[in-house]
Amino acid sequence: MADLLAKQGIYFDEVDKVCILEPEISKQTNDLKETCQNYVERMDEFQKIANKFIEMVDQLGKEVENQKIKAIGARNILQSMEKQKETNQQQLQAVIAEKSIELERLKIQLNSLQKTEMEQNEIINELTHC
Repeated sequence: MADLLAKQGIYFDEVDKVCILEPEISKQTNDLKETCQNYVERMDEFQKIANKFIEMVDQLGKEVENQKIKAIGARNILQSMEKQKETNQQQLQAVIAEKSIELERLKIQLNSLQKTEMEQNEIINELTHC
């Protein structure tokens, strides 16, 4: 009798409920439904993980950009300091050159004054001995 009903498209499940689908097809359908639900749950979980990853990458990108700006600022300060150092060095070299010239002038003046002193001492000696 079950075969006759099965030929007509009427089936009974394991609890003797009347079904239109074959029990095997009904089981496969339910299995597919569960598989799809698992897939959807996994996709939702994957989407959450992907969103967290994207947020982390965005945050990391912002941090990298901030560090890049800081590095550029530090490099600019360093370059400015180097230029200032060069300027200071040039100024000091100019002062050294000026002082060297002044030293030479003073040495020449000293030699001249020493000659004058010697000449005057000679004259004083001559005048005092006469």
